[in-house]
Amino acid sequence: MLVSHPRYWLKNAHIPLCLIKDNLHLFSDTTRENLCLCDIEISQGKITQIIPACENTIGIDLKKGIVLPCFVDIHTHLDKGHIWERSPNLQGDFQTALATVREDSQRWNEEDLYRRMSFGLQCSYSQGTIALRTHLDCHDNQAEISLKVWQQLRQEWQGKISLQVVPLVSLDYFLTPEGEKLADKIAEMGGVLGGVAYMNPEIDTQIEKVFELAKERNLALDFHADESGEVESICLQKIAETALKTNFNQDILCGHCCSLAVQSPEKADEIIKLVKEANIAVVSLPMCNLYLQDREAGKTPFWRGVTRVKELKQAGVRVAFASDNCRDPFFAFGDHDLLEVFRESVRIAHLDTPYEDWIASVLEIPANLMNLPHLGKIALQSPADLIIFPARYFSELLSRTRFSQGFGHEMAQCNRILIRNGKIEKNSLPKYIDF
Repeated sequence: MLVSHPRYWLKNAHIPLCLIKDNLHLFSDTTRENLCLCDIEISQGKITQIIPACENTIGIDLKKGIVLPCFVDIHTHLDKGHIWERSPNLQGDFQTALATVREDSQRWNEEDLYRRMSFGLQCSYSQGTIALRTHLDCHDNQAEISLKVWQQLRQEWQGKISLQVVPLVSLDYFLTPEGEKLADKIAEMGGVLGGVAYMNPEIDTQIEKVFELAKERNLALDFHADESGEVESICLQKIAETALKTNFNQDILCGHCCSLAVQSPEKADEIIKLVKEANIAVVSLPMCNLYLQDREAGKTPFWRGVTRVKELKQAGVRVAFASDNCRDPFFAFGDHDLLEVFRESVRIAHLDTPYEDWIASVLEIPANLMNLPHLGKIALQSPADLIIFPARYFSELLSRTRFSQGFGHEMAQCNRILIRNGKIEKNSLPKYIDF
């Protein structure tokens, strides 16, 4: 499937209807899963035509293979990634993960961070990610080291992956002069302000201070909130109330929000209404939260650790899914693969029957939240940054991780073909043995 011509067609491609942004009236025939059979013209690195599949189109026949825009991973932790072998969390619980990472962070010099973060980005790129936001631990001297490495990687990956950064500190840090300096640094770098919100006697003051710092610097906000199974944890509610009280007009994203799932339906509805009114988006991290939440030795977990994604979406709240941690004490697995994230999200949160437009939760929705509106969709004159899968339906895409046949050639190691700027990528996953 090598393409050298600047203009060509991909024919008989299955595309989710929710991702097509032009001439929707042409696509009246869809599958039960709302997939449209399309032909796509690519010219000079851009999508120039999207039409219903036509017998007269001459091009590369994808035989109903699914085509998606490149993924957008809006919540990751590149600085923690791939330390599992040297710092495993053998208890598997949240508190042990915190302690293990704190101890391992003594090794986080520039060389160590660069090596592990580079590996994570190589995995992300090979899996089809085109934009990524990472939270970086930024307490005290670690901020200078981690942000320096991030700036270097952002430069090196320019044109391949758009990178955004969020500082990861507990919110009380922003009550100190060091916290204000960190906010200045994030503003200077064009980042997003954020941190970990957890219930404590000063939580209201802490949240208000973060909003104040963000407003002064014209920054968006990204919080870790209520990452527990504690009914009393209502940081999401407090963030929404503060957003409304301060008339905050930048994007706000809250990650995890697990406590929402164990609160009463009445309390959850109350919080969700506030979240909608405050125009807050929520990113769920189902693989990591399924791994950590409700874990006790010798006990089968009772609940899934995932927030109320369906109720949030039904209320009009923007919902995304993302990778979170990979091969570190918070999650022993993961491969920076948004297809895996979507597959597990569908299974864990029952997002099938019907699939509706949930696929946008790893594409257009996070792209818009990252202020990258040209990504995550298939539109005329948008960059031809696409992923081609041999699977013809979601039922195939989310069932088999390897396919025996491709499109007249041997499939790549990661079982997908990447098109970037209209060109087929010769691409394979980095090997652990080389890491």
